[in-house]
Amino acid sequence: MTERLFDEKTLRKLERLTLVANKVRAGAIKGERRSSKRGTSIEFADYRNYVRGDDLRRVDWNVYARLQRPFIKLLEDEEDLAVHLLLDASASMDWPRTGSRDLHKHLYARRVLTGLAYIALGTGDQVTVTALRQDGSHRWGPHRARGHTVSLLTWLEKVYTRGHINLNQALQDYALRTVRPGLCIVLTDLMSPEGYEDGLRVLQGRGFEIAVIQVLSPDEVNPEMTGDLKLIDVETGIPQEVTIDPEMRELYVQRLQAWQAEIGAYCTRRGIRYVPVETSTPWEQVILAELRRASVVH
Repeated sequence: MTERLFDEKTLRKLERLTLVANKVRAGAIKGERRSSKRGTSIEFADYRNYVRGDDLRRVDWNVYARLQRPFIKLLEDEEDLAVHLLLDASASMDWPRTGSRDLHKHLYARRVLTGLAYIALGTGDQVTVTALRQDGSHRWGPHRARGHTVSLLTWLEKVYTRGHINLNQALQDYALRTVRPGLCIVLTDLMSPEGYEDGLRVLQGRGFEIAVIQVLSPDEVNPEMTGDLKLIDVETGIPQEVTIDPEMRELYVQRLQAWQAEIGAYCTRRGIRYVPVETSTPWEQVILAELRRASVVH
């Protein structure tokens, strides 16, 4: 299952990456880059892959003798990074309904999310994935270690889109019920009439460090429709009759660009990393190039 999503070349590239957190988050298991603090508990918790710079005294040499790969023993009171991946599963993400599946927003967002989870699981982080949907949030995790990748893929295959979500409310609810804050990456089209600002503000107030990946399809960015049309909102079912000519299409593009500029300005003011992407961009390029430039990964 992992092989269908990741070819060997992409896997090797992802395995060299790390998610970026600018602030240390107190946690349960120490990731290799988080803090100089060392745990004193002798209670064994888990293993993670050895990375350059780790203390060799922490290598489990018995495991190395069996597997010929070095693993670090982790103790209960050490620190790692809690990674929260939030997936917008509202009906607006179920687009486009026809054409190439590679352009489908929900499928595309799941692919990017899986790549990010694979990176985090491999660096000893604690990963929680949550689908935000009208009928409530659905969670996978928290888990550590890449051995959980297949479990994540199986879970994601069952995640479907439904109805409308109030993104502000969904983010606030998540912030208030989550015990352990950390790095929060939200994958969404941001198409929520109620907005997103209050939700992001509450997440930050609870101690989360945030990145927003806005996923749009090419026909949303530059629609090719013309003529007299009845458009139906995919979330509410409300129809709207419109006439689309070149001038109207140009106005639409201008307003979309202004909207994204407004989102970018808000996120910059709040110290939130904002990455708008189109589904025509290969998903692995988003991680290896776009998210690198935005300092979400390095």
